[in-house]
Amino acid sequence: MDKPLTKPSIREINERVILAAAESVFAERGFSGATMSMIAKRAGSPKANIHYYFPTKETLYRAVVARVLTAWLDAARSFDASDDPKEALTAYIGAKMDLAREMPLSSQIYASEMMRGAPVVQDYLETTLSAWVAERSGVVRRWIAQGKLKPIEPKYLFFMIWATTQHYANAAHEMATLEGGPLSDEAFERAKGQVAQTVLFGVAAGG
Repeated sequence: MDKPLTKPSIREINERVILAAAESVFAERGFSGATMSMIAKRAGSPKANIHYYFPTKETLYRAVVARVLTAWLDAARSFDASDDPKEALTAYIGAKMDLAREMPLSSQIYASEMMRGAPVVQDYLETTLSAWVAERSGVVRRWIAQGKLKPIEPKYLFFMIWATTQHYANAAHEMATLEGGPLSDEAFERAKGQVAQTVLFGVAAGG
């Protein structure tokens, strides 16, 4: 029999509420313009409660950024599930685009942080992200050695995928304007397929 689902603890529930409030405030105000008082008001919680879970604004900001970065990195689990680069890359691109829809504010916060030179989360780039790129680049190089992909630089492939998929969050208003409204579920699925096909046409051996 399946194990019963574990209910989230009070701490987990409170942290989720705080992170959601912080995400919206940071997206609107940026790191410098946001205050813990604003976040507490948005969360409907006393400021002291915010400080109990996240002692400083920087701690809370880093938690928001870490949340989206972890989700993005986990999206590449398809690299472990399939040794077929077409399947793995299609699943990765699809997962990244789904996250652009599910976590648009976090994506915008991350983009703003990068545009400012990553003053708060540079260490993430030098450790967590660098390690991920090195590991996943090894998988891409193996596919190249096996003749499954063209001889490409893995980092450039990742940069292209990130830029394209995150655009669906960072430029959602632009897209909605050009489309005459937000993409429907059907249109979004077509977009995912076209992005994957375009990338694979450029990198797949024989493409």
